[in-house]
Amino acid sequence: MKIYNGDGIILGRLASAAAKDALLGEEVRIVNTEKVIISGKKEVVFAYEKQRFNRMGHPARSERHTRTPDRLVRRSVRGMLPWKFTRGKEAYKRVRCYHGIPAEFSTEKLIVLTKESTKKLPTLRYATVREVCKNVGGKSI
Repeated sequence: MKIYNGDGIILGRLASAAAKDALLGEEVRIVNTEKVIISGKKEVVFAYEKQRFNRMGHPARSERHTRTPDRLVRRSVRGMLPWKFTRGKEAYKRVRCYHGIPAEFSTEKLIVLTKESTKKLPTLRYATVREVCKNVGGKSI
């Protein structure tokens, strides 16, 4: 089982690393999902998420959007998987995301992706997943 620490890591890079491990058959856990980073100006990130959340379609068939950080990160991992095939669905079942660090993982060694942190960004313009979810209407954690 691989346990990733999402504190200060860029969302897309974390999701691709988790998806790759899940496709190889590993159980993947991501902790501190509320501290994961989405790069870009806050205003632009908030506007995109708000517009994405307000898209309308057929109510029974339209996509469901979440307002919680753990589900948003898990959904991003799903975007990196071949979802329409059985191996992608099986890999998605092996991915779990958590707020903070649960007691069961407090003694475990966490994987920190140092190359994918905020140090990789050319500017310090970013928003955390917690801020994005709160802006869309989620409850504060």
